[in-house]
Amino acid sequence: MKRIRCNTPPFGRSPAPAGPYTVGQLAGDVLALLDAHGIERALYCGISLGGMVGMWLAAHAPDRITGLGLCCTSAFLPPASLWASRAAQVRAAGLAPIAELVTGRWFTAAFRAHDPVTVRALTVSLEHTGQEGYAGCCEAIGAMDLRPALSSITAPTLVIAGAEDPAAPPSHGAVIASGIAGARLHVIRGAAHLANVSAPGEVTAAMLGHLRKASMLKNPPAS
Repeated sequence: MKRIRCNTPPFGRSPAPAGPYTVGQLAGDVLALLDAHGIERALYCGISLGGMVGMWLAAHAPDRITGLGLCCTSAFLPPASLWASRAAQVRAAGLAPIAELVTGRWFTAAFRAHDPVTVRALTVSLEHTGQEGYAGCCEAIGAMDLRPALSSITAPTLVIAGAEDPAAPPSHGAVIASGIAGARLHVIRGAAHLANVSAPGEVTAAMLGHLRKASMLKNPPAS
């Protein structure tokens, strides 16, 4: 089985053309990546904006997504004015002025006290993130409303939410899970927005278990 990890611009080595972006545009980049690797159907997992991209893919390209794992994400994150303001701020001054504020929402106070090295490393990484790509992604989130598309998703779906996530709280995960037939919601206690970092074992175990089942549903063993 081929495994691919990809980032939305401007994270990792992904190019970051001038924004604004849309979630559909970012999803198109994923489809192009799958095509480049000769992958017709995939199990898809995404966190935060990556989860938004996953919902778009499962709704608009259902033949390509055989299982969906969504972590700490939302189908709708108003107000759009907040995202437009953040995009403008980042274009004008970069990420450094807001990096600590942003990463402060990624982790609980308990985790920040327990593992300040990880928190600081992610904060520094965010400070040096390309401002145009980040701003474009902010605008994609501000313009997004995936709620009407949820009912068209047929891929087996697991939604993971951090119990203490101020950005995409469990209530947002519940909206997603209730909108997708057969979807399940798993809430991680003591986790904020980056539950995959603060509770990697629980998140990984839940995701792998779900994806194995999804794979079996699409590819049943021979009798």
